[in-house]
Amino acid sequence: MTIGRRRLLGLGLGALGAAALAGCAPPGANPVNSEPVIPAAAPGEKITLTYWAWLKDLQKVCDIWNAKNPNVQVQAVFSLGGNSGGYQKMYSALAAGGGPDLAQVELRSVPEFMLVGGLVDLSRYGAKQYASRYDEAAWGQVSFNGGVYAIPQDTGPMGWYYQPAVLDKVGGQPPATWDEWARLAEELHKADPTVYLESFSVADASPFISYAAQAGAKWFTPTEDGWVVNLTDEASLMVARFFDKAVDNKWVQTAYDAYSPGWTAAAGNGQIAALTGASWGDALVETIGTGSGKWKVAPMPRWSGGFGSTALGGSSSAVLANSKHPKEALDFAVWMTTSREGIDAMIKYCGIGWSPARDYIGAQRQQPSEFFSHQNYNTDVFLPASKQQPTDWHWWPITQRTIYALSDNFRRKLTAGQSFVDSLRITQQTTVDTMRQIGLTVREAK
Repeated sequence: MTIGRRRLLGLGLGALGAAALAGCAPPGANPVNSEPVIPAAAPGEKITLTYWAWLKDLQKVCDIWNAKNPNVQVQAVFSLGGNSGGYQKMYSALAAGGGPDLAQVELRSVPEFMLVGGLVDLSRYGAKQYASRYDEAAWGQVSFNGGVYAIPQDTGPMGWYYQPAVLDKVGGQPPATWDEWARLAEELHKADPTVYLESFSVADASPFISYAAQAGAKWFTPTEDGWVVNLTDEASLMVARFFDKAVDNKWVQTAYDAYSPGWTAAAGNGQIAALTGASWGDALVETIGTGSGKWKVAPMPRWSGGFGSTALGGSSSAVLANSKHPKEALDFAVWMTTSREGIDAMIKYCGIGWSPARDYIGAQRQQPSEFFSHQNYNTDVFLPASKQQPTDWHWWPITQRTIYALSDNFRRKLTAGQSFVDSLRITQQTTVDTMRQIGLTVREAK
């Protein structure tokens, strides 16, 4: 492979980090994971770790750790959201040989950072001993070919938010299956053409990807000799046909996305009855000014196969390649994401999504909610959902570019009549071509 490091960094990518991700390695690849392990700080030595993140008030969480660990202080530095400039800043710092010890990286962007050789394989510092503390699905998204390339920080198991009074107009109940969901959507819109069960986004393919993963899709599989790509497996095509029909029959609103001002207004006046959303969506649903006491949460509808739930969103705490103290950075990340004091502080000060810890959801999330009809929805719905997610879903090195391509194709459903099924086929080809252009070893499953 001859593509240069400068060009790859210009693409927001860069030098290859793991052989299984690449199949070959370009000049300039960061050798951090083939170099000797960096020893822990000497007894009595005082060090300071830096953590770049877009979480609000992260320093207040760090201060709890700092009070108990005078020799290992953590300083939080605010960084823009990943695709809003934060990642580019991290890539630039890595290329210059600098950067923080820790950085907030979305779970779906972890392979992209691996591609630039930007992450420390934390299995070399003992990370595997902590695997049992985390949700299996979340841990799987940071684990590749025997390595551990980040620590899960928050996730987004999905459920079904709904307004019982709107469903009552057609005698509806929360659907247990997507077929029931379709019948309810049809009945509701037929009874009142101004009312829709849900919005469906043609501008952001992320929710669709979650639906496909719930159905059992496996779009990307890392192997010893490269990536196997399959956006058109039977599960994905089934989901695409399902939503092609839902849009064609106008069972869903496509004029605005969930959480947008238009959606909030429509949900507030009862024209949007429900939302299939992640756990972190509760805070956004609560912005509906007239919604208190009108909403509840049910389990996500199920496909005939696949999983009970899936996930949307989520981020990790990653140790960047130029850290001088990866062992201490790992210790802090594990404390922050699994200790009761760390989780409670992350919820209180940072408003994180679902905790990835296997045995603790946070004190604040164990209480009933006045907004959601006094329902204890976190323990009733999202706790079981967190244990029903796909455990073999892997993000890939150009995840964000695939999502952009798929979203662009989805928009053609409305502008040119292009089906979602065709969009999957076109996007697969675009993705495969792009991966090959940057030197990755790829083959299509079909």
